[in-house]
Amino acid sequence: MNFLDFEKPLEDLQNQIEHLHHGKHLSRPKTTVAELESKLRETRISIYSGLSTWQRIQVSRHPDRPYTLYYIDQITSKFIELFGDRSFKDDKAIVGGFGELNGETVMFIGHQKGNNTKARQYRNFGMPNPEGYRKALRLMKLAEKFNKPVVTLIDTPGAYPGEEAEQRGQGEAIARNLFEMVSLKVPLLCIVIGEGASGGALGIGIGDRLLMLENTWYSVISPESCSSILWRSWEFKEKAAEALKPTPADLLELGIIDGIIPEPPGGAHSAPEETAANLKASILSNLSELRKQSPEERINKRIARYSNIGIYNSDPA
Repeated sequence: MNFLDFEKPLEDLQNQIEHLHHGKHLSRPKTTVAELESKLRETRISIYSGLSTWQRIQVSRHPDRPYTLYYIDQITSKFIELFGDRSFKDDKAIVGGFGELNGETVMFIGHQKGNNTKARQYRNFGMPNPEGYRKALRLMKLAEKFNKPVVTLIDTPGAYPGEEAEQRGQGEAIARNLFEMVSLKVPLLCIVIGEGASGGALGIGIGDRLLMLENTWYSVISPESCSSILWRSWEFKEKAAEALKPTPADLLELGIIDGIIPEPPGGAHSAPEETAANLKASILSNLSELRKQSPEERINKRIARYSNIGIYNSDPA
Protein backbone atom coordinates (compact mmCIF):
# COMPACT_ATOMS: atom_id res chain seq x y z
CA MET A 1 0.00 0.00 0.00
CA ASN A 2 1.23 3.48 -0.87
CA PHE A 3 0.97 6.32 1.67
CA LEU A 4 0.95 10.06 1.04
CA ASP A 5 3.17 12.37 3.09
CA PHE A 6 0.36 13.48 5.41
CA GLU A 7 -0.63 9.83 5.97
CA LYS A 8 2.53 9.02 7.99
CA PRO A 9 0.54 8.23 11.19
CA LEU A 10 -1.52 5.73 9.19
CA GLU A 11 1.61 4.11 7.78
CA ASP A 12 3.10 3.71 11.27
CA LEU A 13 -0.06 2.07 12.60
CA GLN A 14 -0.33 -0.20 9.56
CA ASN A 15 3.27 -1.34 10.04
CA GLN A 16 2.60 -2.15 13.69
CA ILE A 17 -0.45 -4.21 12.73
CA GLU A 18 1.52 -6.13 10.12
CA HIS A 19 4.32 -6.83 12.60
CA LEU A 20 1.82 -8.29 15.08
CA HIS A 21 0.16 -10.37 12.36
CA HIS A 22 3.53 -11.86 11.44
CA GLY A 23 4.67 -12.34 15.04
CA LYS A 24 7.47 -9.80 14.72
CA HIS A 25 7.70 -8.96 18.43
CA LEU A 26 10.02 -10.21 21.15
CA SER A 27 7.46 -10.54 23.92
CA ARG A 28 3.72 -10.56 24.33
CA PRO A 29 2.42 -7.35 22.75
CA LYS A 30 0.96 -4.73 25.07
CA THR A 31 -1.43 -3.62 22.33
CA THR A 32 -3.66 -6.05 20.50
CA VAL A 33 -4.30 -6.04 16.76
CA ALA A 34 -7.94 -5.11 17.37
CA GLU A 35 -6.91 -2.06 19.40
CA LEU A 36 -4.48 -0.95 16.69
CA GLU A 37 -7.07 -1.43 13.95
CA SER A 38 -9.54 0.65 15.94
CA LYS A 39 -6.92 3.38 16.37
CA LEU A 40 -6.15 3.17 12.64
CA ARG A 41 -9.81 3.78 11.76
CA GLU A 42 -10.05 6.71 14.18
CA THR A 43 -6.83 8.26 12.89
CA ARG A 44 -7.96 7.86 9.27
CA ILE A 45 -11.27 9.59 10.01
CA SER A 46 -9.48 12.38 11.88
CA ILE A 47 -7.01 13.02 9.02
CA TYR A 48 -9.54 12.86 6.21
CA SER A 49 -12.11 15.05 7.94
CA GLY A 50 -9.74 18.02 7.78
CA LEU A 51 -7.92 17.76 4.45
CA SER A 52 -6.55 20.94 2.90
CA THR A 53 -7.18 21.67 -0.76
CA TRP A 54 -3.68 20.52 -1.73
CA GLN A 55 -4.03 17.31 0.28
CA ARG A 56 -7.33 16.53 -1.44
CA ILE A 57 -5.62 17.02 -4.81
CA GLN A 58 -2.91 14.58 -3.70
CA VAL A 59 -5.60 12.01 -2.83
CA SER A 60 -7.15 12.44 -6.29
CA ARG A 61 -3.78 11.43 -7.77
CA HIS A 62 -3.10 8.52 -5.43
CA PRO A 63 -1.45 5.68 -7.41
CA ASP A 64 -3.83 3.13 -5.87
CA ARG A 65 -6.96 5.12 -6.72
CA PRO A 66 -9.54 3.26 -8.87
CA TYR A 67 -9.88 4.30 -12.50
CA THR A 68 -12.70 4.19 -15.04
CA LEU A 69 -12.44 0.53 -16.07
CA TYR A 70 -12.49 -0.59 -12.43
CA TYR A 71 -15.72 1.27 -11.75
CA ILE A 72 -17.32 0.00 -14.95
CA ASP A 73 -16.40 -3.56 -14.00
CA GLN A 74 -17.85 -3.11 -10.52
CA ILE A 75 -21.16 -1.44 -11.38
CA THR A 76 -22.12 -3.20 -14.63
CA SER A 77 -23.09 -6.83 -15.14
CA LYS A 78 -22.01 -6.78 -18.80
CA PHE A 79 -19.70 -4.39 -20.63
CA ILE A 80 -18.71 -4.34 -24.28
CA GLU A 81 -15.83 -1.98 -25.01
CA LEU A 82 -15.83 -0.19 -28.36
CA PHE A 83 -12.72 1.10 -30.11
CA GLY A 84 -11.52 3.68 -32.60
CA ASP A 85 -12.63 7.04 -33.96
CA ARG A 86 -13.17 5.65 -37.51
CA SER A 87 -10.70 8.22 -38.78
CA PHE A 88 -7.18 7.81 -37.36
CA LYS A 89 -6.80 5.19 -34.61
CA ASP A 90 -7.93 4.03 -31.17
CA ASP A 91 -6.85 6.28 -28.30
CA LYS A 92 -6.13 4.19 -25.18
CA ALA A 93 -6.46 7.22 -22.89
CA ILE A 94 -10.24 7.20 -23.39
CA VAL A 95 -12.31 4.04 -23.06
CA GLY A 96 -15.99 3.51 -23.73
CA GLY A 97 -18.74 1.08 -24.55
CA PHE A 98 -22.18 -0.20 -23.64
CA GLY A 99 -22.70 -1.61 -20.16
CA GLU A 100 -25.71 -3.15 -18.45
CA LEU A 101 -26.66 -1.23 -15.31
CA ASN A 102 -29.48 -2.81 -13.30
CA GLY A 103 -30.95 -4.29 -16.47
CA GLU A 104 -30.64 -1.11 -18.55
CA THR A 105 -28.07 -0.41 -21.26
CA VAL A 106 -25.91 2.66 -20.62
CA MET A 107 -23.04 4.11 -22.65
CA PHE A 108 -20.00 4.60 -20.41
CA ILE A 109 -17.12 6.82 -21.55
CA GLY A 110 -14.12 7.82 -19.45
CA HIS A 111 -10.47 8.66 -19.14
CA GLN A 112 -8.25 5.71 -18.25
CA LYS A 113 -4.88 5.89 -16.49
CA GLY A 114 -2.56 2.98 -15.82
CA ASN A 115 -1.82 1.06 -12.61
CA ASN A 116 1.90 0.66 -13.31
CA THR A 117 4.62 2.29 -15.42
CA LYS A 118 3.98 0.18 -18.52
CA ALA A 119 0.21 0.67 -18.32
CA ARG A 120 0.59 4.42 -17.76
CA GLN A 121 2.67 4.72 -20.91
CA TYR A 122 0.14 2.59 -22.80
CA ARG A 123 -2.69 4.87 -21.62
CA ASN A 124 -0.59 8.02 -22.17
CA PHE A 125 -1.11 8.88 -18.47
CA GLY A 126 -4.79 9.52 -19.13
CA MET A 127 -4.08 12.39 -21.56
CA PRO A 128 -6.20 11.97 -24.72
CA ASN A 129 -5.20 12.87 -28.25
CA PRO A 130 -7.79 14.28 -30.70
CA GLU A 131 -8.79 10.77 -31.77
CA GLY A 132 -9.76 10.07 -28.16
CA TYR A 133 -12.29 12.89 -28.14
CA ARG A 134 -13.53 11.89 -31.59
CA LYS A 135 -14.00 8.33 -30.34
CA ALA A 136 -15.95 9.67 -27.36
CA LEU A 137 -18.19 11.71 -29.66
CA ARG A 138 -18.75 8.73 -31.94
CA LEU A 139 -19.89 6.67 -28.96
CA MET A 140 -22.19 9.45 -27.72
CA LYS A 141 -23.82 9.65 -31.14
CA LEU A 142 -24.18 5.86 -31.15
CA ALA A 143 -25.93 6.03 -27.77
CA GLU A 144 -28.21 8.76 -29.08
CA LYS A 145 -29.10 6.62 -32.12
CA PHE A 146 -30.31 3.81 -29.85
CA ASN A 147 -31.76 6.17 -27.21
CA LYS A 148 -29.39 5.09 -24.42
CA PRO A 149 -28.18 7.41 -21.63
CA VAL A 150 -24.52 8.43 -21.47
CA VAL A 151 -22.33 8.49 -18.35
CA THR A 152 -18.85 10.01 -18.57
CA LEU A 153 -16.15 9.44 -15.93
CA ILE A 154 -13.56 12.23 -15.85
CA ASP A 155 -9.98 11.67 -14.65
CA THR A 156 -7.24 13.42 -16.61
CA PRO A 157 -4.33 15.80 -15.97
CA GLY A 158 -5.27 17.41 -19.28
CA ALA A 159 -5.47 16.78 -23.01
CA TYR A 160 -2.17 15.64 -24.53
CA PRO A 161 -0.15 18.81 -25.37
CA GLY A 162 2.20 17.25 -27.94
CA GLU A 163 2.89 18.76 -31.35
CA GLU A 164 1.30 15.80 -33.17
CA ALA A 165 -1.92 16.28 -31.20
CA GLU A 166 -2.07 19.92 -32.30
CA GLN A 167 -1.40 18.89 -35.89
CA ARG A 168 -4.38 16.54 -35.81
CA GLY A 169 -6.69 19.20 -34.38
CA GLN A 170 -6.74 18.87 -30.59
CA GLY A 171 -8.54 22.17 -30.03
CA GLU A 172 -11.12 21.51 -32.74
CA ALA A 173 -11.84 18.01 -31.42
CA ILE A 174 -12.57 19.30 -27.91
CA ALA A 175 -14.61 22.24 -29.24
CA ARG A 176 -16.65 19.89 -31.45
CA ASN A 177 -17.47 17.75 -28.41
CA LEU A 178 -18.66 20.77 -26.45
CA PHE A 179 -20.91 21.80 -29.33
CA GLU A 180 -22.36 18.33 -29.85
CA MET A 181 -22.81 17.42 -26.18
CA VAL A 182 -24.98 20.45 -25.53
CA SER A 183 -27.56 19.21 -28.04
CA LEU A 184 -27.38 15.46 -27.35
CA LYS A 185 -30.95 14.18 -26.99
CA VAL A 186 -30.31 11.46 -24.40
CA PRO A 187 -29.63 11.92 -20.66
CA LEU A 188 -25.99 12.87 -20.12
CA LEU A 189 -24.39 12.51 -16.69
CA CYS A 190 -20.77 13.58 -16.04
CA ILE A 191 -18.79 12.54 -12.96
CA VAL A 192 -15.27 13.57 -11.92
CA ILE A 193 -13.62 10.49 -10.35
CA GLY A 194 -10.08 11.87 -10.03
CA GLU A 195 -8.43 14.81 -11.74
CA GLY A 196 -10.46 17.19 -13.86
CA ALA A 197 -7.99 19.45 -15.60
CA SER A 198 -8.76 22.06 -18.22
CA GLY A 199 -10.17 21.28 -21.67
CA GLY A 200 -9.00 17.70 -21.29
CA ALA A 201 -11.76 17.19 -18.76
CA LEU A 202 -14.27 19.51 -20.40
CA GLY A 203 -14.07 17.51 -23.64
CA ILE A 204 -16.31 14.85 -22.07
CA GLY A 205 -17.71 17.05 -19.30
CA ILE A 206 -20.73 18.88 -20.74
CA GLY A 207 -23.94 17.28 -19.49
CA ASP A 208 -27.26 17.59 -17.73
CA ARG A 209 -25.56 17.15 -14.38
CA LEU A 210 -21.98 17.29 -13.14
CA LEU A 211 -21.05 15.33 -10.01
CA MET A 212 -17.73 14.83 -8.24
CA LEU A 213 -16.36 12.18 -5.94
CA GLU A 214 -15.40 13.69 -2.60
CA ASN A 215 -11.61 13.70 -3.07
CA THR A 216 -11.30 15.09 -6.58
CA TRP A 217 -10.64 18.43 -8.26
CA TYR A 218 -11.91 20.26 -11.34
CA SER A 219 -10.27 23.42 -12.68
CA VAL A 220 -9.15 25.28 -15.77
CA ILE A 221 -5.52 24.69 -14.77
CA SER A 222 -3.54 22.53 -12.35
CA PRO A 223 -2.10 24.18 -9.22
CA GLU A 224 1.45 23.43 -10.41
CA SER A 225 0.92 25.10 -13.79
CA CYS A 226 -0.84 28.05 -12.17
CA SER A 227 2.08 28.46 -9.76
CA SER A 228 4.64 28.29 -12.56
CA ILE A 229 2.81 31.01 -14.51
CA LEU A 230 2.15 33.42 -11.63
CA TRP A 231 5.30 32.85 -9.53
CA ARG A 232 7.66 31.25 -12.08
CA SER A 233 8.00 28.33 -9.69
CA TRP A 234 6.09 25.22 -8.57
CA GLU A 235 6.85 26.06 -4.93
CA PHE A 236 3.59 28.01 -4.60
CA LYS A 237 1.34 25.17 -5.79
CA GLU A 238 -0.43 24.91 -2.42
CA LYS A 239 -1.23 28.63 -2.45
CA ALA A 240 -2.44 28.33 -6.05
CA ALA A 241 -4.63 25.36 -5.11
CA GLU A 242 -6.40 27.38 -2.42
CA ALA A 243 -6.96 30.30 -4.80
CA LEU A 244 -8.33 28.14 -7.63
CA LYS A 245 -11.07 26.62 -5.41
CA PRO A 246 -11.10 23.36 -7.37
CA THR A 247 -12.56 21.00 -4.75
CA PRO A 248 -16.12 19.62 -4.78
CA ALA A 249 -17.18 21.71 -1.77
CA ASP A 250 -15.90 24.91 -3.44
CA LEU A 251 -17.57 24.16 -6.78
CA LEU A 252 -20.87 23.13 -5.20
CA GLU A 253 -20.97 26.46 -3.37
CA LEU A 254 -20.22 28.29 -6.64
CA GLY A 255 -22.99 26.41 -8.45
CA ILE A 256 -20.62 24.73 -10.92
CA ILE A 257 -21.48 21.16 -9.91
CA ASP A 258 -24.71 19.51 -8.82
CA GLY A 259 -23.59 17.11 -6.11
CA ILE A 260 -20.80 15.34 -4.24
CA ILE A 261 -20.50 11.56 -4.06
CA PRO A 262 -19.04 10.51 -0.68
CA GLU A 263 -15.87 8.47 -0.37
CA PRO A 264 -14.94 6.27 2.61
CA PRO A 265 -12.54 7.79 5.18
CA GLY A 266 -9.12 7.26 3.65
CA GLY A 267 -10.25 7.95 0.10
CA ALA A 268 -11.53 5.77 -2.72
CA HIS A 269 -8.34 3.73 -2.79
CA SER A 270 -8.85 2.59 0.81
CA ALA A 271 -12.25 1.01 0.07
CA PRO A 272 -12.78 0.88 -3.71
CA GLU A 273 -15.80 -1.45 -3.59
CA GLU A 274 -17.64 0.89 -1.21
CA THR A 275 -16.78 3.85 -3.44
CA ALA A 276 -18.07 1.96 -6.50
CA ALA A 277 -21.33 1.22 -4.65
CA ASN A 278 -21.74 4.94 -3.85
CA LEU A 279 -21.02 5.82 -7.47
CA LYS A 280 -23.56 3.30 -8.77
CA ALA A 281 -26.28 4.54 -6.42
CA SER A 282 -25.69 8.13 -7.54
CA ILE A 283 -25.76 7.20 -11.24
CA LEU A 284 -29.03 5.28 -10.86
CA SER A 285 -30.66 8.09 -8.89
CA ASN A 286 -29.64 10.86 -11.30
CA LEU A 287 -30.50 8.93 -14.47
CA SER A 288 -33.92 8.13 -13.01
CA GLU A 289 -34.59 11.83 -12.52
CA LEU A 290 -33.22 12.85 -15.93
CA ARG A 291 -35.38 10.29 -17.76
CA LYS A 292 -38.48 12.11 -16.54
CA GLN A 293 -37.54 15.15 -18.63
CA SER A 294 -38.12 15.43 -22.38
CA PRO A 295 -35.09 15.80 -24.70
CA GLU A 296 -36.07 19.41 -25.42
CA GLU A 297 -36.28 20.20 -21.71
CA ARG A 298 -32.87 18.66 -21.01
CA ILE A 299 -31.23 20.51 -23.90
CA ASN A 300 -32.73 23.86 -22.88
CA LYS A 301 -31.58 23.36 -19.31
CA ARG A 302 -28.07 22.47 -20.49
CA ILE A 303 -27.84 25.63 -22.57
CA ALA A 304 -29.11 27.77 -19.68
CA ARG A 305 -26.79 26.05 -17.23
CA TYR A 306 -23.58 26.76 -19.12
CA SER A 307 -24.70 30.19 -20.29
CA ASN A 308 -25.07 31.27 -16.66
CA ILE A 309 -21.67 30.09 -15.45
CA GLY A 310 -19.38 33.05 -14.89
CA ILE A 311 -22.14 35.66 -15.02
CA TYR A 312 -22.42 37.93 -11.99
CA ASN A 313 -24.05 41.25 -11.09
CA SER A 314 -22.14 44.11 -9.49
CA ASP A 315 -23.35 47.32 -7.96
CA PRO A 316 -22.16 50.30 -10.06
CA ALA A 317 -22.06 52.39 -6.93
